[in-house]
This record gives sequence, C-alpha cells and structure tokens, in this order.
Amino acid sequence: MNFELTEERQMLQDTLRRFLADRYDTKTRNAILDSDTGLSAEIWTELAELGVTGALFAEQQGGFGGAGFDLAVVFEELGRAGVVEPFLDSAVLGGGLIAALGSEDQQALLDEVIGGKLHLAFAHGEPTSRYDLNRVETTAVASGDGVVLNGRKAVVVNAEAAGQLIVSARESGAAGDEDGISLFLVPAGTDGVGLLGYPLLSGGRAAEVILSDVALPASARLGAAGAAYPAIAERVAAASVALGAEALGAMETAVRLTGEYLMTRKQFGRPIGTFQALQHRFSDLLIELEQSRSAVINAAGHLADDAALRDRHIHAARNLIGRAGRLVAEEAIQMHGGIAMTQEYELAHIAKRIVMTDHRFGDTDYHLERFIALGSA
Repeated sequence: MNFELTEERQMLQDTLRRFLADRYDTKTRNAILDSDTGLSAEIWTELAELGVTGALFAEQQGGFGGAGFDLAVVFEELGRAGVVEPFLDSAVLGGGLIAALGSEDQQALLDEVIGGKLHLAFAHGEPTSRYDLNRVETTAVASGDGVVLNGRKAVVVNAEAAGQLIVSARESGAAGDEDGISLFLVPAGTDGVGLLGYPLLSGGRAAEVILSDVALPASARLGAAGAAYPAIAERVAAASVALGAEALGAMETAVRLTGEYLMTRKQFGRPIGTFQALQHRFSDLLIELEQSRSAVINAAGHLADDAALRDRHIHAARNLIGRAGRLVAEEAIQMHGGIAMTQEYELAHIAKRIVMTDHRFGDTDYHLERFIALGSA
C-alpha cells in the first residue's frame, strides 16, 4: 500500500506549512489567546482563501477534499503550528453535519463556511453526558408548525463567534437512546439562547449554552426527525481523525524543540544532548512519534468504512496517540526544565494542546473501553 501523499495533498501541505511558518509564531498566538474573541479573523480569512477550509469538504459540497487523508494533512499542519482557530468545530463538525443532513437551502450555507464568512458551532455535549454521544436530555417539543427547545449544552467550542449553532435535542425516547435525536440550526441571537463564554486552556473559546423555550420553525431541523445519531457519530469519527493528526503535528513540534534545546543547552562544557541518558529518553520520543504517525494513517484510511470497523480503528488510534502524546509532552517539559513552562516559549502551548486533545470525544481509557467492546461484539 502506498502511503505517500498525492500531488494535490502535498501541495496543500507545503502551502499551509509555509503560510503558518511566516504568519503564526508564538507572539502572534499569544496575542490571539489574549484577545476577547480567541481567534484571528484575519488569519481565519486568509486560511480560507488558501483553500484550507475547502480541503475539508467534498466536491459536491463546494470543496475539493473531505476524505480522511485530507483531514489528516490539514490538521497535522495546524497542530504543528499550534493554530487555535476553530476549523474542527466550524468545518469538520458543523459544516460536516449540514453537508450530511441539510436540505438544499441549508447546504447553501456551506459556501459561506468554505469562504470563511460564516462560523458554526456544534452544541451537543451536556453536563451529564461525559463522552456518550447518545446521552441527550435537551428536548425538542412540537409546538404548532415548529418546535421548542429546552436544555443546556456544555463546552460548546466557538459558540460565541458562530453565526449558527447546530443543536442536538431529543424528540422521542429516553436519554441514552440513539433513536430520537434530532439536530436544529439555531441562528445566533435567537430569543431564549443564553451563552456563558470562557477561554479554553489549550486556546480558543467555548461557552455553556442555555436553551430556554427557544422557538424554531420546522425548517430549522437538519434531516429527518429523530434520525440524526448516525451522522453525529460519523462526524465525531472524522473529528477524532483530525484530533489525532493535530496531536501528531504538535508532537512533531515538541520533539523538534526538545532536540534543538538538547544541542543548545550546555552543561560541563558540552551540549546536554550528548549525554547518553538524555539520548535514550529522546530516542523514546522519536519511537512514540512514529507509532503515532502510523496510527493516524491507519485511522484516516478507515474513516470511510462501515461504522463498526471505522470506530474500532479510530478508538485504537486515539488510545495510542493519547498515551504517546502525554509521554511526549511530559518528557519534553522534563528535558527542557523550567523554560518549558513559560508562556513566551513555544513548548508551553504545544504541550497543553497535546494533553488537552486527549480529552475531546473520549480520553485514553474511554477509547480503550470502546475498542475492547467492539472487539468482543
């Protein structure tokens, strides 16, 4: 099997890497993190113009990619540079759900998403749901020709910047059932929608979303009533591939910074990287990095498979990358010493991104449990 990038993906990778090397340094990121919005509108627009967002959608949706390896290429570069702009939430999750379930009128929004003019946010997780995608207690009750939403969503990334929220709500069944979950497009500023925003540890912003008698027309529903769960699971699988690739890119940067530091920092008149004990520890990081790369390739290659096979490979990859990422982050900090904890140094942010990636859509324990359950099914 040939794992080399196609010519188009290689060009995308090279273009994105050059752009981020020129425009996204530590000083720029820290300024973005200190801003009220938690993102740079200018960089967001420029990346969209480069075609980065379009690479996350298929041709029939107005893009030119959308496959697992397209996601892996883009997010590895975003992770390498520590980009905090919400491509995962606006394009892969929000845009992907509209592409999968939306009517013709709803899919017209994708042109604005791909062009960088419209932000989306996926409001699905709830205070009691943990990592279970089927645990939805927010309700959608029929009222005349429309529906009324009530409930609360937790840690909704990019909610404050989003022009449209994609909200999951239960129209039938009990909390924990896969059937009965629907998705609704909720425009920003809709009556009854309350946001409590806050910055995230790894960059960007999120919000608690409170839905109080939010009245929507039936046309706000994405797809058939109560049938959204398969699309949600598929988009979260795609997001998991993207997160794995993002962690891989961040790990590459952590390893590079560590190698440079070991050959710069001197002790007893020579670089500390010449000491055998540190060479062994650094070699372990290189091994973990290559294992993670293989896991990302495997997960990306299985993204289009049937749900059971797809999820089994993705759970395996996320478990491996989560464990490897924590080791790389911790060892990189240890070998750097105190400088690694300063906000002005690149590794401080990169290490946080690696560790916090393991807590979106399941940590290492969760993915191990799900992998075992699928293997015994």
